Amino acid sequence: MAEDVFRLIGTPRFGGILVVADHASNRVPEDIDLGIDSALLDQHIAVDIGVGAVAERLAARPGFAAFLADTSRLVCDFNRDEHAPAIIPIASDGHAIPGNDLTHQQHEARLNRFFRPYHAALTRLLDDVPVSLILSLHSFTPQLASNPEERRPWQVGILYNEDGRRARAAIPLLEAEGLTVGEQQPYSGKLLNATMNRHAEAEGRPYLGIEIRQDEIAEPAGQAIWAERLTRICNQVALAIGE
Repeated sequence: MAEDVFRLIGTPRFGGILVVADHASNRVPEDIDLGIDSALLDQHIAVDIGVGAVAERLAARPGFAAFLADTSRLVCDFNRDEHAPAIIPIASDGHAIPGNDLTHQQHEARLNRFFRPYHAALTRLLDDVPVSLILSLHSFTPQLASNPEERRPWQVGILYNEDGRRARAAIPLLEAEGLTVGEQQPYSGKLLNATMNRHAEAEGRPYLGIEIRQDEIAEPAGQAIWAERLTRICNQVALAIGE
């Protein structure tokens, strides 16, 4: 397992479900100085709040495993195309990240240390153990500091790019739970779907992209509810649609 890059929880199984969480950690390696107030590492710009805990609960369920980023998105954003400007962000939601003002050589070194090993490991895992469903798990803030007027009322959003089959199967299941569901909200999967574009859509692998509003899963009670809910829904979606 690549140091600083990812954690694999549970044992991936043929025909099982693999949770992939690109923003599950706020960890910054000791030899990297982002030049920011450490309090920012607990905010949404550094980590998808609650996602790591939900993924760990899911990985304890039969048939599930979890592949989790073990480095903050401020160090390297794994859910970006390799040449995207925001892959090593110099600013996020109004906060400057001065430690990410890198030379070309430093930028390449960061990608070689984090981004490329992460995706190489995920490729190997999915090649070695074909799964029935990849659950791409993220969370979103109810309100951006840089745009406080924009409210995000959805409790959960479903994102996809070209392959929306699992999304369309999941939406009514989530709505039946009494949830406010956003299709392609608060983001569009046409624009922000890099990891699933690479590892699922490009390879014909089945996946479901879910964004949970962070206040739903910020505490253990909500994390437990969502882990139980996603266990049921992912199993239903995996069974409902065959290849």
